[in-house]
Amino acid sequence: MQRNARERERGTGDDMAFLRSGLIPEGAQSLEGRGVWLRPPQMNDYGAWAQLRALSREHLKPWEPLWPRDELTRSSYRRRLRHYQREMREDLGYSYFILNRDDELMGGISLSNVRRGVTQSASLGYWLGLPYVRRGHMTAAVKALLPHACHALKLHRIEAASQPENAASLRVLETCGFKAEGHARQYLRINGEWQDHVLFAFLADDLNVGGRPA
Repeated sequence: MQRNARERERGTGDDMAFLRSGLIPEGAQSLEGRGVWLRPPQMNDYGAWAQLRALSREHLKPWEPLWPRDELTRSSYRRRLRHYQREMREDLGYSYFILNRDDELMGGISLSNVRRGVTQSASLGYWLGLPYVRRGHMTAAVKALLPHACHALKLHRIEAASQPENAASLRVLETCGFKAEGHARQYLRINGEWQDHVLFAFLADDLNVGGRPA
């Protein structure tokens, strides 16, 4: 498959050394979805990632924190990957890129703020590049991630938050079986301003008999 060929690709020099520096834990293996697949980001994704983010900047701006000046640089991307790998090794978070069947990078999805003990929960976040919106890709990605989160990662509760004006995000969460649980005032600082959010949650018990989101 094209996917296997892409996964075998590696960079050279410093990028090669970086890729060898961290082990990807079992909890972050590739995941298959309907028309999409998810895998941990790699250093050789930088070009596609930077191009897609630059193209989608105005589309993403209302829904994300302010970008630092060096957001799209290779060094910033390398720091991002180190952060992702450290979080995965320490069971604090799991980040994936979303790709289509042609191995085109479409966006990203993550589980962050993993809490263990009596909580067993994490926070869901995601973004999709402008050329790929309104095609059901994010719904497919979330539905692919939820069974893995509940079964392989042993999470009981997946939390998510969306601005009330973000109709597309609200629709994704509702379609995937998340339940609205409340309204949080000035919950996150988005695009330089404190923004209200609708709070959602998905429980492991919400998976249907086949182990998929209802």
